[in-house]
Amino acid sequence: MNETMVCVVGNVATQPVFRETTAGPSARFRLAVTQRFWDREKSAWRDGHTNFFTVWANRTLAANVQASVSLGEPLMVRGRLKVRSEQRDGQSWTGADIEASAIGHDLARGTAAFRRTLRGDQASEQVSGQSAGGSARPEPSWETEPADPADGAESSDGAEPSDGAAPTGRAARRRQEPALAV
Repeated sequence: MNETMVCVVGNVATQPVFRETTAGPSARFRLAVTQRFWDREKSAWRDGHTNFFTVWANRTLAANVQASVSLGEPLMVRGRLKVRSEQRDGQSWTGADIEASAIGHDLARGTAAFRRTLRGDQASEQVSGQSAGGSARPEPSWETEPADPADGAESSDGAEPSDGAAPTGRAARRRQEPALAV
């Protein structure tokens, strides 16, 4: 079956609504997507037409939307586009829904702190402090790179040692200037 997949970037226009249903959790909110263009006459960016989409999220994505998304935040939404038409009070209405498969904050306009959610079986293991295979494997530290034995006491960022000693390893090699022939 052919589906129309879209990726839109916009701002949350309504506070997300979360519901527990018999089919599982569900969340919805409106996303405002405004076209921006360069006005050559005024030499400035201008806002164009604003499109509004109703974004639907289900299951784990819905629970994560409830915990992470607030009114006014910039988001990127990927999912299936569904255009619906209906008659209300004798008038024809058309709306655009996105059944989301992925939602994330737009990091071009701010920062976010990611926290992995635990599934039901992982959450119970976390509470008991053990996994099925024994002790839980620790998350690797990404803050510092492994020490290179040839570099001596050099810090991972290549900065000079704090004790005032001359730099060693990669830092020293990087700072060496070629000898000038006179």
